Amino acid sequence: MTSTQIEVKDYRYFAGNQWRKAADDQFFEVHEPYSGQLFARVAAGSRADARAAVDAAAKAFPAWADSTPAERANLFLKASEIVRRRRTEIAEILARETGSTISFSTFQMDLVAATLQQVAGWVYLPKGEVLETNLAGTHSIGLRRPLGVCASFTPWNGANILSWRAVISPVAAGNTVVVKPSEFAPVSAGIMLAEVAEEAGFPAGVINVVTHAPGTARAIADEFFDRPEVRIINLIGGVKTARMLSERAGRTLKRTVMELGGFNPMIILDDVDMDYAVRTATFGSFFHQGQICLNTRRIIIQRKIYEEFLDKFVARTNTLPAGDPLDPKTIIGPIITRDAVKLIDDRVKEAVASGAKAHTGAKHEGQIYYPTILTDVPLDAAIANEETFGPVVVVEAVDTPEDAIAAANRTLYGLTSSILAGNTYKAFEMAPKVLAGIVNVNSPTVNDEIHAPMGGVRDSGWGRTGPRSLDDFSDVIWINSHSGQRQYPF
Repeated sequence: MTSTQIEVKDYRYFAGNQWRKAADDQFFEVHEPYSGQLFARVAAGSRADARAAVDAAAKAFPAWADSTPAERANLFLKASEIVRRRRTEIAEILARETGSTISFSTFQMDLVAATLQQVAGWVYLPKGEVLETNLAGTHSIGLRRPLGVCASFTPWNGANILSWRAVISPVAAGNTVVVKPSEFAPVSAGIMLAEVAEEAGFPAGVINVVTHAPGTARAIADEFFDRPEVRIINLIGGVKTARMLSERAGRTLKRTVMELGGFNPMIILDDVDMDYAVRTATFGSFFHQGQICLNTRRIIIQRKIYEEFLDKFVARTNTLPAGDPLDPKTIIGPIITRDAVKLIDDRVKEAVASGAKAHTGAKHEGQIYYPTILTDVPLDAAIANEETFGPVVVVEAVDTPEDAIAAANRTLYGLTSSILAGNTYKAFEMAPKVLAGIVNVNSPTVNDEIHAPMGGVRDSGWGRTGPRSLDDFSDVIWINSHSGQRQYPF
């Protein structure tokens, strides 16, 4: 299918199960990263539109909080069925709007369907626990209770799976949600979710999506922070945004859950299977052209095998086909925006000018940035310290496993990591010493299962996915029931 065959659609935002025009009747344009052609026109929401979405969510909250597990489970299962039916359609939308290769886009849809099916079981998990008490004749329990309205900020990368991830836990816990998708992927990171939710039959106001044009997010956030009904801010995004939102949340005493980026290290020990290490490093570094928070950013390898690994890693990287994300053969698709390409290119050039060596890549054609492997990068270079969202990886040699752990912990990020070794037990013993929320032994840094407690530490955020995330979106209240009469000191 070619781009010229696709009709450009106008999309409204979604509040209270109504598709609404923006208050000022404005739309903004979204263009395909690969072809540059117009992809969609989307409602340019304002603060008034955010207010309408929060109003709808607040109105829906009491009834949804009292809904039965069966009601919630059935809706999640219906949504899963709809995603399976619309799998090909939404995958193509993902590829066009975000540059995600068609294989990754299809994977996202399969993961969304499986996730929704699994979440249907989370609603039957215990809502609390029975507590011990020193008071005779007393029953003491801790009961989980939903918070209210959750404002979820969803990203453009992994847009469909991450938009659902920002919704399923709060909704399963009994909250209502207003989603603010990235302006770079409003359809994939919001509108598609709303369409599925509407068709599945979620009650009006339980799931709402308010879209906005580039540069206007602050007005939407202002409404979220000024509304007492919004009790929690849920961000899947970058550290810079997290700092701003956390500061405002502190002033308004709103809870936050932050799933942020990472400067993810892969440690390779000298007893590793070399071919496996090269394949794993290639996948971890360049999957989705380096545009997911789990990508490998640094490869820390023992000096004994450094040269052999580097030669094979460069050779394999040079075989990765780049181009149209709708071509099933494509591995490296486009970067999301021209500004993102410039940031990647500027940081690579800065590192090279400071003494780093680029073994491959370090160039782009349009919004395709070719996979880039850097060595000898100065420790004070931006690309050695800050998450650069693109297909760039830094390789460095160390002498010992202890040196590798010290290098892995050098930055303040702590999302995911990887240790590759022939001696699995040795790698497993090293794992707790790596300061990351996820440590993968003999697996890539890119590794995620929805039921696992995925999340970061330090500057990579707080909160976890999986069934444990229900606690993040709930209050726990302590309830005592005393049969009889207590004695008091006065």
